[in-house]
Order: sequence, then structure tokens, then C-alpha cells
Amino acid sequence: MGTGTGTSLTAHQLIGLLVDPGSFQGWDEPPAGPPADPGYRASLDRARERTGLDEAVLTGLGLIDGRPVALVASEFGFLGGSIGVATAERITRAVERATAERLPLLALPVSGGTRMQEGSAAFLCMLRITAAVQAHRAAGLPYLTYLRNPTMGGVFASWGTLGQLVFAEPGARLGFLGPRVYEELRGVELPADVQRAETLAERGLVDAVVPPQELRELLRRTLAVLGTTPSPSTGDLRDTATAPAGEEPAEHPDAWDSVRRSRRPDRPGTRELLRRTAEELVLLDAPGGRGGALVRALAVLGGRPVLVVGQQRQSPEHERPFTAADLRAVRRTARLAEQLGLPLVTVVDTAGAELSAQAELDGIAVEIAHCLTTLLALRTPVLAVLLGQGSGGGALALLPADRVLAAGHAWLAPLPPEGASAIVHRDGAHAAELARAQGIGAHHLAEVGLVDEVVPELPDAAEEPEAFCARMGAALGTALDVLAATGEAERLTARAARHRRLGDVR
Repeated sequence: MGTGTGTSLTAHQLIGLLVDPGSFQGWDEPPAGPPADPGYRASLDRARERTGLDEAVLTGLGLIDGRPVALVASEFGFLGGSIGVATAERITRAVERATAERLPLLALPVSGGTRMQEGSAAFLCMLRITAAVQAHRAAGLPYLTYLRNPTMGGVFASWGTLGQLVFAEPGARLGFLGPRVYEELRGVELPADVQRAETLAERGLVDAVVPPQELRELLRRTLAVLGTTPSPSTGDLRDTATAPAGEEPAEHPDAWDSVRRSRRPDRPGTRELLRRTAEELVLLDAPGGRGGALVRALAVLGGRPVLVVGQQRQSPEHERPFTAADLRAVRRTARLAEQLGLPLVTVVDTAGAELSAQAELDGIAVEIAHCLTTLLALRTPVLAVLLGQGSGGGALALLPADRVLAAGHAWLAPLPPEGASAIVHRDGAHAAELARAQGIGAHHLAEVGLVDEVVPELPDAAEEPEAFCARMGAALGTALDVLAATGEAERLTARAARHRRLGDVR
């Protein structure tokens, strides 16, 4: 895609790409009378003749795989998709109608910003649109945005980026200040990659970079998750998971053996667990949907829609530490779960958070603390899974929860055993001894109240990935049923009591 001349698809073409054939119904009424300024009036006339539209936005109702969705689509060919008072009023009415009819809302902005010919009046209309979007979100309704090339200025700084999920077109220029204006005001050029969709995705500001041709399928899966009706609760959660008939797991695996098994490169990680267990899955990763130390996803698990945020075990080919930016994304996901009224599932599997001067400057310790307080205060149910390695504050940050499941060889420690050995013995030779002495294994964690259910590995998850993921998926579904059957006040009281007694041997 280009960087300054707008997306190649018109509003009509993009809508046609997304909705079921023949399903789009427009909501738009003709704008009010023409402006007094003759030059501006002539510009509007030329834009209408060129695009066949009467304003810089189309709104209406369409079906995506049979599901009704309200749409607001900008047209860059109409004065650069700029927002005037009439444009803002059309968008606002569409948002309000979507809220009144309890429809999910998809915004497809492409815009140079507010319309200069209308000055402050148009700029202030961003508040009008934002208030309508806020009311839509407060009603518990999905608001999704797909940022096209370019999306700039007041549009980017308001309704364009307020989506509970924010997708973007590959190569799109996204930002507050246009490059020509930046150079004029600052006297230097803006680096070319600063305002790229991919750059924003890497920093957690965009949830996924998606070509227009793939957007319909992503929206289909997203709406399928958000529109899922939870299955009925199936009863009480067991205290400990049982192995398949005829097989008995080891009662207490050796802690050092568990540490070594948890580090196997072929052990299932968060992405594999989700792909094997989710009935519907929308990965909200950086470009390419792989490679990062954090996984964010919408999923249906055990018949229930959930938001998932988890640490992805790293391979020797791709090692990226768990960063302060990752922790901010955890908090963003938690808040999103609360907005959407969905349970939050966290998955812990990390060798530790980033240790560097940059991490200190980024405030990684402060971000860990904020993650802890965010999850402890979250009003939606929280289910944590200790999937493998659980090293340090980076692991602890994702563990405040109403219930915690653990894989049989998972573990949790302030430091990796080698690091603990270096502190206690000034060398790493006593790692196995300290792993056994510190009570870091899943069964010991159950004894001190952190883990509610240990899901067995026979002998470990790397040897039986399909069977292990099936057992973990069943445990997740059962745990979600129990949390759903518990009232909010009761659940929050129980959560507070749970964390008050953590560390006491049962």
C-alpha cells in the first residue's frame, strides 16, 4: 500500500469485501444545506462527482457470515476522508443507532483528520463521536476498528483508536501529526517507520495487522467468539485432575526433573495449547501472528467466550524477553475483558522478565506491580494456567486469579534454580538441590494454596502434546463453568480471602 495517497480500496469496495453479498443496507440521509463559502462548496461538489458519495463516510448495516454488524466506512477520495460537522453527525447517528439496536459496530476509518475548511467546529466534533462510542462500549457492545492508510490527526486520536480491538492495514501510516506538518513545525523529517502500522503493532498499540482480503475471516471469527452463548455449567470442579483410565501419574514429580522437562523446546506452549483446545480462536499478535513473548487472543474454551493473555515459551531460534511493554499489554487485555464482560484466562510460561538497563528505564518492576493490582481488582472472572516455567516477577504478574490450574511439571520460583544457587552457594552447581528444597513444583504449590488443580503429564507434555492439551482443555472448561456459576460479590470475596492466606501450608 502507499503511504500518503490513501488506501486503494474505496468505502464501497471494502464493505463489499467484508459483508455477505447483497446484505448491506445504508443508513445515510442527505447532509444539510451547502456551505456559504463558494470555494469550499466547489470542493464538495467535485468530491461528490468524483466519488458518487455525498459525504466522506458511508454508514449502514451488513451481515458477516449471517451476523448483523453496523458499519462506518470512510472514503479517502472525498476530501481525503476528512471529518466535517456533517460527517461527524452522520458517524454519531450511526453509532447511536448501533447502540440502540444492540449491534456490534465496525469502524473503517481512513482520513487525513478533521476538515480544515471548518476549523474548530469540525475538530470539536471528535468529542461528539467519542462520547457516542463511549456510550456504545459502556452498553457492553463490541466496537472494532480497522485503521486504513492513512488514518491521522483527530480521527486517529479519538474514534479511530478507541476500538476494544484495533486492527490495521499493512503499511498504513497511522499517527497524530502528518509528516509534512511535522517537518514544517519541527524543522526535521519524521522517521519513516514511526507511524507505520507494523511499528505500532510491535508496541502493543494495534492488535493485528491484516490485509483487507483477510479481514472478513478475522471479523467472522471475532464476532463468533463475542456472539457465543455460554454452555450451561457442568458442576463442581475437582480438587485434582485425574489421569486417563488405567494410567496413574507420579504422585510428586521430582522438582529438578520438572524444571528440565519444562524447558524442552518441543513442549507445547500457549499458542499450541490454544490451537488444540479452542473451538474458536482469534490471535491478536504482532505481524505474522508469531514470534513474540506474549500471546493475546479471543477464544471460545469449553463453550465459553474468553480473553486470553499468556506468555509464549521462547525457542533458541527466537528469544525475546518478557518486557515492560508486554506487561502493559497484559493490563490492557485485562481491562478489555472487564469492558466486554468476559472471563480472563492468563497463561504463565516464562524463563523470566527482561533484565537490562533499558528494562529498568522502562519501569518493568512498576509494570509488574500494576499488573498485580489490576488483576486483583478485576471484576470479571480470572483463571490462571501455570503451563511450564514460572520464573520471577514476570510469572507472578499473571498469577492473581480466582482459580489456578497447573501442568504436572510446571513450577514457580523467585529465580531459576541456577540463579538461586548462585545467590546461596555462589555458583550454579546446587541448582537441583535448591529446586527440591524450595517447594517450587506444582504439587507443592497446591499445598500452599496457589494451585487448585494439577493436570497430569504422562510422562510429560512434550511426549503426549495432543492428550495433554485435551486434558488441560477439559480442566479449563470445567473451571470456567464453576467461575460462571459464582456470583460476582461471592467471587470477589473469595478472591480476597484466597490471596490473604496464600503461602499457608494446607
